[in-house]
Amino acid sequence: MKILIYSMNFMPELAGIGKYSGEMAEWLHARGHEVRVIASPPFFPQWAVFEGYSAWAYRKTDWNGITVWRAPTWVPSKPRALGRIGHLLSFTLSSIPLLLAQLRWKPDVVFVVEPPISCAPAALCLAKLLGTRAWLHIQDYEVDAAFSLGWLRGERVRRFALAAERWLMRKFDRVSSISSTMRTKALEKGVDETRLVLFPNWVDVDAIRPIERPPLAEGAPPQPQGLRAELGIPADALVVLYAGSLGTKQGIEVLADAARLLVCSHNLHFVFCGNGPSRASLMDACTRLANVHFLDLQPVERLNELLGMADMHVLPQRADAADLVMPSKLGGMFASGRAVIVTAHAGTALSEAVWGRGVVVEPGDAAALADAIEQLSMSPATRELLGTAGRSFAEEELDRNVILQRLEEELRRCIAG
Repeated sequence: MKILIYSMNFMPELAGIGKYSGEMAEWLHARGHEVRVIASPPFFPQWAVFEGYSAWAYRKTDWNGITVWRAPTWVPSKPRALGRIGHLLSFTLSSIPLLLAQLRWKPDVVFVVEPPISCAPAALCLAKLLGTRAWLHIQDYEVDAAFSLGWLRGERVRRFALAAERWLMRKFDRVSSISSTMRTKALEKGVDETRLVLFPNWVDVDAIRPIERPPLAEGAPPQPQGLRAELGIPADALVVLYAGSLGTKQGIEVLADAARLLVCSHNLHFVFCGNGPSRASLMDACTRLANVHFLDLQPVERLNELLGMADMHVLPQRADAADLVMPSKLGGMFASGRAVIVTAHAGTALSEAVWGRGVVVEPGDAAALADAIEQLSMSPATRELLGTAGRSFAEEELDRNVILQRLEEELRRCIAG
Protein backbone atom coordinates (compact mmCIF):
# COMPACT_ATOMS: atom_id res chain seq x y z
CA MET A 1 0.00 0.00 0.00
CA LYS A 2 0.97 3.61 -0.59
CA ILE A 3 -0.07 5.66 2.45
CA LEU A 4 0.13 9.45 2.72
CA ILE A 5 -0.04 10.61 6.36
CA TYR A 6 -1.17 14.22 6.58
CA SER A 7 -0.55 15.16 10.21
CA MET A 8 0.39 18.63 11.38
CA ASN A 9 2.10 17.20 14.45
CA PHE A 10 4.82 14.70 13.58
CA MET A 11 7.57 14.44 16.17
CA PRO A 12 8.24 10.79 17.09
CA GLU A 13 10.77 11.69 19.80
CA LEU A 14 8.07 13.36 21.91
CA ALA A 15 4.72 12.38 23.34
CA GLY A 16 1.21 13.10 22.07
CA ILE A 17 -0.18 13.11 18.54
CA GLY A 18 3.23 13.66 16.95
CA LYS A 19 4.61 10.54 18.59
CA TYR A 20 1.67 8.38 17.53
CA SER A 21 1.84 9.60 13.93
CA GLY A 22 5.56 8.82 13.89
CA GLU A 23 5.19 5.34 15.36
CA MET A 24 2.34 4.54 12.97
CA ALA A 25 4.42 5.65 9.97
CA GLU A 26 7.45 3.70 11.16
CA TRP A 27 5.43 0.54 11.86
CA LEU A 28 3.69 0.59 8.47
CA HIS A 29 7.00 1.23 6.70
CA ALA A 30 8.56 -1.75 8.50
CA ARG A 31 5.67 -3.89 7.21
CA GLY A 32 6.69 -3.09 3.66
CA HIS A 33 4.25 -0.27 2.87
CA GLU A 34 5.30 2.94 1.14
CA VAL A 35 4.72 5.81 3.56
CA ARG A 36 5.09 9.56 3.09
CA VAL A 37 4.34 12.29 5.61
CA ILE A 38 3.30 15.95 5.34
CA ALA A 39 3.71 17.86 8.60
CA SER A 40 4.60 21.20 10.16
CA PRO A 41 7.97 21.91 11.76
CA PRO A 42 7.88 20.58 15.35
CA PHE A 43 6.83 23.24 17.86
CA PHE A 44 4.83 21.56 20.62
CA PRO A 45 4.60 21.87 23.62
CA GLN A 46 6.93 24.90 23.87
CA TRP A 47 5.09 26.76 21.08
CA ALA A 48 8.40 27.57 19.46
CA VAL A 49 9.91 25.91 16.38
CA PHE A 50 12.60 23.44 17.43
CA GLU A 51 16.24 24.16 16.76
CA GLY A 52 17.33 22.81 13.41
CA TYR A 53 13.92 23.42 11.80
CA SER A 54 12.51 26.46 10.00
CA ALA A 55 9.10 28.10 10.42
CA TRP A 56 9.36 29.81 7.02
CA ALA A 57 10.84 27.27 4.59
CA TYR A 58 9.79 23.99 3.00
CA ARG A 59 11.99 21.09 4.09
CA LYS A 60 12.24 17.52 2.82
CA THR A 61 13.98 14.96 5.04
CA ASP A 62 14.41 11.23 5.32
CA TRP A 63 13.39 9.81 8.70
CA ASN A 64 14.11 6.10 9.13
CA GLY A 65 13.46 5.52 5.42
CA ILE A 66 10.25 7.61 5.39
CA THR A 67 10.05 10.80 3.33
CA VAL A 68 8.84 13.70 5.48
CA TRP A 69 7.90 17.13 4.07
CA ARG A 70 7.70 20.06 6.50
CA ALA A 71 5.48 22.97 5.46
CA PRO A 72 6.09 26.56 6.66
CA THR A 73 3.94 27.29 9.71
CA TRP A 74 3.46 30.41 11.79
CA VAL A 75 3.78 29.60 15.50
CA PRO A 76 2.47 32.21 17.95
CA SER A 77 4.47 32.57 21.15
CA LYS A 78 1.21 32.95 23.11
CA PRO A 79 -1.45 30.62 21.65
CA ARG A 80 -4.64 32.59 22.28
CA ALA A 81 -7.83 32.07 20.26
CA LEU A 82 -7.06 34.17 17.16
CA GLY A 83 -3.42 33.11 17.25
CA ARG A 84 -4.42 29.43 17.25
CA ILE A 85 -6.70 29.94 14.26
CA GLY A 86 -3.98 31.77 12.32
CA HIS A 87 -1.48 29.09 13.27
CA LEU A 88 -3.69 26.26 11.97
CA LEU A 89 -4.62 28.10 8.78
CA SER A 90 -0.98 28.91 8.01
CA PHE A 91 -0.14 25.20 7.94
CA THR A 92 -3.32 24.31 6.04
CA LEU A 93 -2.52 26.77 3.24
CA SER A 94 1.23 26.19 3.05
CA SER A 95 0.81 22.40 2.92
CA ILE A 96 -1.46 22.45 -0.17
CA PRO A 97 1.50 22.55 -2.63
CA LEU A 98 2.96 19.50 -0.88
CA LEU A 99 -0.35 17.67 -1.30
CA LEU A 100 -0.44 18.52 -4.99
CA ALA A 101 3.12 17.21 -5.33
CA GLN A 102 1.74 13.74 -4.48
CA LEU A 103 -0.40 13.57 -7.64
CA ARG A 104 2.31 11.71 -9.53
CA TRP A 105 2.96 9.33 -6.63
CA LYS A 106 -0.78 8.53 -6.29
CA PRO A 107 -1.19 7.14 -2.75
CA ASP A 108 -3.78 4.43 -2.14
CA VAL A 109 -5.09 6.26 0.91
CA VAL A 110 -4.78 9.81 2.26
CA PHE A 111 -4.75 9.54 6.06
CA VAL A 112 -5.40 12.94 7.68
CA VAL A 113 -5.16 13.49 11.43
CA GLU A 114 -7.42 15.95 13.27
CA PRO A 115 -6.54 18.39 14.74
CA PRO A 116 -6.61 20.43 12.64
CA ILE A 117 -9.93 19.84 10.88
CA SER A 118 -8.95 22.64 8.48
CA CYS A 119 -6.72 20.13 6.65
CA ALA A 120 -9.66 17.85 5.86
CA PRO A 121 -10.97 19.70 2.73
CA ALA A 122 -7.59 19.64 0.97
CA ALA A 123 -7.10 15.96 1.85
CA LEU A 124 -10.55 15.15 0.45
CA CYS A 125 -9.85 17.08 -2.75
CA LEU A 126 -6.59 15.20 -3.31
CA ALA A 127 -8.30 11.84 -2.77
CA LYS A 128 -11.11 12.77 -5.19
CA LEU A 129 -8.63 13.97 -7.83
CA LEU A 130 -6.75 10.70 -7.62
CA GLY A 131 -9.77 8.44 -7.17
CA THR A 132 -8.23 7.04 -3.99
CA ARG A 133 -9.48 6.62 -0.42
CA ALA A 134 -9.70 9.34 2.22
CA TRP A 135 -9.41 8.53 5.94
CA LEU A 136 -10.05 11.02 8.76
CA HIS A 137 -8.60 10.14 12.17
CA ILE A 138 -9.95 12.23 15.06
CA GLN A 139 -7.71 12.68 18.10
CA ASP A 140 -9.71 15.66 19.40
CA TYR A 141 -13.09 17.08 18.41
CA GLU A 142 -11.51 20.48 18.12
CA VAL A 143 -14.61 22.31 16.84
CA ASP A 144 -16.69 21.25 19.85
CA ALA A 145 -13.74 21.84 22.18
CA ALA A 146 -13.09 25.33 20.77
CA PHE A 147 -16.61 26.45 21.69
CA SER A 148 -16.73 24.56 24.98
CA LEU A 149 -13.45 26.10 26.12
CA GLY A 150 -14.42 29.58 24.95
CA TRP A 151 -11.84 29.88 22.17
CA LEU A 152 -14.69 30.56 19.71
CA ARG A 153 -18.03 32.23 20.46
CA GLY A 154 -21.28 33.05 18.74
CA GLU A 155 -24.28 30.81 18.08
CA ARG A 156 -24.32 31.46 14.33
CA VAL A 157 -20.61 30.75 14.05
CA ARG A 158 -21.07 27.58 16.08
CA ARG A 159 -23.93 26.30 13.91
CA PHE A 160 -21.98 26.99 10.73
CA ALA A 161 -18.78 25.38 12.02
CA LEU A 162 -20.57 22.23 13.23
CA ALA A 163 -22.55 21.93 9.99
CA ALA A 164 -19.37 22.24 7.92
CA GLU A 165 -17.67 19.64 10.15
CA ARG A 166 -20.58 17.19 9.72
CA TRP A 167 -20.56 17.65 5.96
CA LEU A 168 -16.81 17.02 5.78
CA MET A 169 -16.89 13.95 8.02
CA ARG A 170 -19.60 12.28 5.92
CA LYS A 171 -17.44 12.64 2.78
CA PHE A 172 -14.59 10.47 4.10
CA ASP A 173 -14.38 6.78 3.27
CA ARG A 174 -13.34 6.03 6.86
CA VAL A 175 -13.56 8.01 10.07
CA SER A 176 -11.70 6.72 13.11
CA SER A 177 -11.36 7.91 16.67
CA ILE A 178 -9.65 6.84 19.88
CA SER A 179 -12.50 5.89 22.21
CA SER A 180 -15.94 4.29 21.98
CA THR A 181 -17.55 7.52 23.23
CA MET A 182 -15.79 9.60 20.57
CA ARG A 183 -16.76 7.01 17.96
CA THR A 184 -20.38 7.34 19.05
CA LYS A 185 -20.10 11.11 18.70
CA ALA A 186 -19.05 10.65 15.07
CA LEU A 187 -22.17 8.53 14.57
CA GLU A 188 -24.26 11.35 16.04
CA LYS A 189 -22.62 13.75 13.57
CA GLY A 190 -23.98 11.68 10.70
CA VAL A 191 -21.11 9.36 9.78
CA ASP A 192 -22.38 6.00 8.55
CA GLU A 193 -21.59 3.22 11.02
CA THR A 194 -20.04 1.07 8.29
CA ARG A 195 -17.36 3.76 7.83
CA LEU A 196 -16.49 4.13 11.51
CA VAL A 197 -13.34 2.57 12.99
CA LEU A 198 -12.17 2.44 16.60
CA PHE A 199 -8.44 3.24 16.52
CA PRO A 200 -7.28 3.86 20.11
CA ASN A 201 -3.98 5.31 21.20
CA TRP A 202 -1.54 2.56 22.03
CA VAL A 203 1.42 2.07 24.31
CA ASP A 204 4.67 0.14 23.92
CA VAL A 205 4.25 -2.21 26.87
CA ASP A 206 7.83 -3.40 26.49
CA ALA A 207 9.30 0.11 26.70
CA ILE A 208 6.92 1.25 29.48
CA ARG A 209 6.84 -1.32 32.25
CA PRO A 210 6.59 -1.41 36.06
CA ILE A 211 9.85 -0.56 37.81
CA GLU A 212 10.60 -2.51 40.94
CA ARG A 213 11.83 -0.37 43.80
CA PRO A 214 15.10 -1.54 45.44
CA PRO A 215 14.56 -2.93 48.95
CA LEU A 216 15.32 -0.52 51.77
CA ALA A 217 18.55 -1.35 53.60
CA GLU A 218 17.93 -2.34 57.21
CA GLY A 219 19.31 0.11 59.75
CA ALA A 220 20.33 2.70 57.13
CA PRO A 221 18.33 5.62 55.77
CA PRO A 222 17.11 4.91 52.22
CA GLN A 223 18.89 6.83 49.47
CA PRO A 224 16.93 8.33 46.57
CA GLN A 225 17.97 7.37 43.06
CA GLY A 226 17.52 8.74 39.54
CA LEU A 227 15.00 11.54 39.16
CA ARG A 228 14.12 11.43 42.85
CA ALA A 229 17.73 12.20 43.73
CA GLU A 230 17.86 14.99 41.12
CA LEU A 231 14.75 16.61 42.61
CA GLY A 232 15.76 16.06 46.22
CA ILE A 233 12.79 13.82 47.00
CA PRO A 234 13.37 11.26 49.80
CA ALA A 235 13.38 7.61 48.76
CA ASP A 236 10.54 6.75 51.14
CA ALA A 237 8.30 9.67 50.06
CA LEU A 238 5.19 9.12 47.95
CA VAL A 239 5.29 10.88 44.58
CA VAL A 240 2.16 12.22 42.89
CA LEU A 241 3.06 12.75 39.22
CA TYR A 242 1.52 14.70 36.38
CA ALA A 243 3.47 14.28 33.14
CA GLY A 244 2.22 15.87 29.95
CA SER A 245 1.26 19.08 28.22
CA LEU A 246 0.51 22.04 30.48
CA GLY A 247 -2.28 23.57 28.43
CA THR A 248 -5.78 24.97 28.81
CA LYS A 249 -7.67 21.73 28.13
CA GLN A 250 -6.09 19.99 31.11
CA GLY A 251 -7.54 22.14 33.89
CA ILE A 252 -4.19 21.93 35.66
CA GLU A 253 -4.96 24.73 38.12
CA VAL A 254 -6.64 22.11 40.31
CA LEU A 255 -3.23 20.46 40.83
CA ALA A 256 -1.83 23.52 42.61
CA ASP A 257 -4.92 23.70 44.83
CA ALA A 258 -4.64 20.01 45.74
CA ALA A 259 -0.94 20.36 46.52
CA ARG A 260 -1.67 23.34 48.76
CA LEU A 261 -4.30 21.35 50.69
CA LEU A 262 -1.76 18.55 51.26
CA VAL A 263 1.26 20.74 52.01
CA CYS A 264 1.37 19.49 55.61
CA SER A 265 1.49 15.85 54.49
CA HIS A 266 5.29 15.73 54.57
CA ASN A 267 5.45 12.28 52.96
CA LEU A 268 3.67 13.47 49.80
CA HIS A 269 5.55 15.19 46.98
CA PHE A 270 4.02 16.48 43.73
CA VAL A 271 6.02 16.41 40.49
CA PHE A 272 4.71 18.32 37.46
CA CYS A 273 6.62 17.39 34.30
CA GLY A 274 5.93 19.13 31.02
CA ASN A 275 5.79 22.37 29.10
CA GLY A 276 3.03 24.49 27.66
CA PRO A 277 1.23 27.82 27.86
CA SER A 278 -0.11 27.21 31.39
CA ARG A 279 3.21 26.24 32.98
CA ALA A 280 4.11 29.76 34.13
CA SER A 281 0.79 30.28 35.92
CA LEU A 282 1.06 26.85 37.56
CA MET A 283 4.57 27.64 38.79
CA ASP A 284 3.35 30.95 40.19
CA ALA A 285 0.55 29.19 42.05
CA CYS A 286 3.06 26.75 43.58
CA THR A 287 5.77 29.28 44.45
CA ARG A 288 5.78 28.68 48.20
CA LEU A 289 4.86 25.00 48.18
CA ALA A 290 7.88 22.96 49.29
CA ASN A 291 6.11 19.74 48.32
CA VAL A 292 5.96 20.66 44.60
CA HIS A 293 8.72 20.05 42.02
CA PHE A 294 8.83 20.95 38.31
CA LEU A 295 10.55 19.08 35.49
CA ASP A 296 10.92 19.97 31.83
CA LEU A 297 9.71 17.52 29.23
CA GLN A 298 11.95 14.45 29.48
CA PRO A 299 13.60 12.65 26.52
CA VAL A 300 11.91 9.45 25.42
CA GLU A 301 14.74 7.31 26.81
CA ARG A 302 13.86 8.53 30.32
CA LEU A 303 10.09 8.17 29.98
CA ASN A 304 9.91 4.80 31.72
CA GLU A 305 12.07 6.09 34.57
CA LEU A 306 9.83 9.15 34.88
CA LEU A 307 6.56 7.20 34.98
CA GLY A 308 8.06 4.60 37.31
CA MET A 309 9.06 7.31 39.79
CA ALA A 310 5.38 7.86 40.60
CA ASP A 311 3.39 6.18 43.32
CA MET A 312 0.26 7.81 41.91
CA HIS A 313 -0.47 9.46 38.57
CA VAL A 314 -2.91 12.37 38.40
CA LEU A 315 -4.71 13.29 35.19
CA PRO A 316 -6.86 16.43 35.43
CA GLN A 317 -9.27 17.30 32.65
CA ARG A 318 -11.70 20.16 32.32
CA ALA A 319 -15.34 19.10 32.55
CA ASP A 320 -16.22 20.74 29.22
CA ALA A 321 -13.50 18.80 27.35
CA ALA A 322 -13.64 15.34 28.95
CA ASP A 323 -15.80 13.81 26.19
CA LEU A 324 -14.12 15.65 23.30
CA VAL A 325 -10.54 14.52 23.90
CA MET A 326 -8.88 11.39 25.26
CA PRO A 327 -5.44 12.12 26.76
CA SER A 328 -2.81 10.00 25.02
CA LYS A 329 -0.74 9.93 28.21
CA LEU A 330 -3.25 7.61 29.92
CA GLY A 331 -1.86 4.50 28.22
CA GLY A 332 1.62 5.13 29.58
CA MET A 333 0.22 5.64 33.07
CA PHE A 334 -1.55 2.29 32.93
CA ALA A 335 1.51 0.54 31.48
CA SER A 336 3.70 1.84 34.33
CA GLY A 337 1.72 -0.24 36.81
CA ARG A 338 0.96 2.71 39.10
CA ALA A 339 -2.37 3.90 40.51
CA VAL A 340 -4.18 6.56 38.46
CA ILE A 341 -6.49 9.38 39.59
CA VAL A 342 -8.45 11.34 36.97
CA THR A 343 -10.92 14.22 37.13
CA ALA A 344 -13.99 13.56 34.98
CA HIS A 345 -17.76 13.33 35.21
CA ALA A 346 -19.27 9.84 35.39
CA GLY A 347 -20.20 8.46 31.96
CA THR A 348 -17.55 10.36 30.01
CA ALA A 349 -15.00 8.55 27.87
CA LEU A 350 -12.24 9.32 30.34
CA SER A 351 -14.13 8.03 33.39
CA GLU A 352 -15.12 4.83 31.56
CA ALA A 353 -11.52 4.18 30.55
CA VAL A 354 -10.36 4.47 34.17
CA TRP A 355 -13.30 2.75 35.85
CA GLY A 356 -12.04 -0.28 37.81
CA ARG A 357 -8.42 0.64 37.10
CA GLY A 358 -8.17 3.92 38.97
CA VAL A 359 -9.99 6.60 40.93
CA VAL A 360 -12.36 9.12 39.33
CA VAL A 361 -13.23 12.44 41.04
CA GLU A 362 -15.32 15.38 39.91
CA PRO A 363 -13.45 17.86 37.67
CA GLY A 364 -12.42 21.15 39.25
CA ASP A 365 -12.89 19.86 42.81
CA ALA A 366 -9.49 20.30 44.46
CA ALA A 367 -10.74 19.04 47.84
CA ALA A 368 -12.02 15.80 46.31
CA LEU A 369 -8.75 15.33 44.41
CA ALA A 370 -6.69 15.97 47.56
CA ASP A 371 -8.87 13.53 49.52
CA ALA A 372 -8.43 10.81 46.85
CA ILE A 373 -4.65 11.31 46.91
CA GLU A 374 -4.57 11.16 50.71
CA GLN A 375 -6.73 8.02 50.83
CA LEU A 376 -4.50 6.23 48.32
CA SER A 377 -1.36 7.37 50.14
CA MET A 378 -2.57 5.47 53.22
CA SER A 379 -3.39 2.26 51.32
CA PRO A 380 -0.42 0.58 49.60
CA ALA A 381 -2.59 -2.47 48.87
CA THR A 382 -5.13 -0.39 46.94
CA ARG A 383 -2.39 1.35 44.98
CA GLU A 384 -0.91 -2.00 44.03
CA LEU A 385 -4.32 -3.43 43.09
CA LEU A 386 -5.16 -0.50 40.81
CA GLY A 387 -1.68 -0.43 39.29
CA THR A 388 -1.87 -4.15 38.47
CA ALA A 389 -5.32 -3.72 36.88
CA GLY A 390 -4.06 -0.83 34.75
CA ARG A 391 -1.02 -2.78 33.61
CA SER A 392 -3.15 -5.77 32.64
CA PHE A 393 -5.47 -3.51 30.64
CA ALA A 394 -2.51 -1.98 28.80
CA GLU A 395 -1.12 -5.41 27.92
CA GLU A 396 -4.47 -6.80 26.75
CA GLU A 397 -6.08 -3.80 25.03
CA LEU A 398 -3.46 -1.13 24.31
CA ASP A 399 -0.50 -3.07 22.94
CA ARG A 400 0.98 -1.24 19.97
CA ASN A 401 1.41 -4.24 17.67
CA VAL A 402 -2.14 -5.49 18.22
CA ILE A 403 -3.71 -2.08 17.51
CA LEU A 404 -1.57 -1.33 14.46
CA GLN A 405 -2.25 -4.78 13.00
CA ARG A 406 -5.97 -3.99 13.25
CA LEU A 407 -5.33 -0.67 11.53
CA GLU A 408 -3.44 -2.38 8.72
CA GLU A 409 -6.38 -4.74 8.16
CA GLU A 410 -8.82 -1.82 8.10
CA LEU A 411 -6.62 0.05 5.63
CA ARG A 412 -6.68 -2.97 3.31
CA ARG A 413 -10.47 -3.22 3.59
CA CYS A 414 -10.84 0.48 2.93
CA ILE A 415 -8.74 0.32 -0.22
CA ALA A 416 -10.38 -2.88 -1.44
CA GLY A 417 -13.85 -1.48 -0.79
